[in-house]
Amino acid sequence: MKRLSGRVAAITGAGSGIGAATALHLAREGCHVALCDMNTEGLEATRERAQALGVRATAHRVDVASEAEMRGWVSDVVSAHQGVNILINNAGVAATATLEDQELDEYRWLVGVNFWGVVHGCKLFLPHLKAADEAHIVNISSMFGLIGVPTQSAYCATKFAVRGFTEALWCELEPLGIGVTSVHPGMIATGIVKSGRMSEAEESTRGKLIARFESSGMSPERAARRIVRAISSGKQRQLIGAEAYVTDWLRRATPELGMHLAARATERLKRLLG
Repeated sequence: MKRLSGRVAAITGAGSGIGAATALHLAREGCHVALCDMNTEGLEATRERAQALGVRATAHRVDVASEAEMRGWVSDVVSAHQGVNILINNAGVAATATLEDQELDEYRWLVGVNFWGVVHGCKLFLPHLKAADEAHIVNISSMFGLIGVPTQSAYCATKFAVRGFTEALWCELEPLGIGVTSVHPGMIATGIVKSGRMSEAEESTRGKLIARFESSGMSPERAARRIVRAISSGKQRQLIGAEAYVTDWLRRATPELGMHLAARATERLKRLLG
């Protein structure tokens, strides 16, 4: 993007974490923001903070897994802002369990939010992005979209899917001048562990895992700065956090060793949290 001021950004999952931080960072750059989330209290707080920065900010409660709700939101965004330049598909959920312990409904829930939410956003906003003089799409994958991790089969499946979908989308849209970025954050101090679902076997680790994310995770604000820089520079892929870079290198250099190390690291973390 040549400039951010005066542009319009649509952001899912903007009620907290990376979504809220990115919305506020863009607002400070003079970008108008259209926000959605299921968390109406957090969503309204983000909208008020963005509007206080002197930009137009709108907010809607939307379930990104619902095509009908996403269609309604797209219509509302275009009506309120007369177009859109930036789409950030950030909304995401987590569920921790082994395949044996995880309910199939949890797989459907994760696929609905983490994957279909991204597809809905890209598909339904695309005609309006093509009509803009400049446009960019950001899809938030994960470090777990680079390597498989025990007790995260459902989450990894959706984040691998987002990565593949985004890479294919880049190939389709780059010739049209629309930027597409796949973002792979590592440990970020958001509320995803607190709000995520866990099997009974894993539930005992939740409190300590939340504390670890809060004490060791990168702040959402730092992650947001990297995302906005990726938009401005037109990067195809953005890793965030040292652990994401290390994971990416291991996966490329020694795929099997990388998976063994991921399994051992998970077991070590369990012992520490236990």
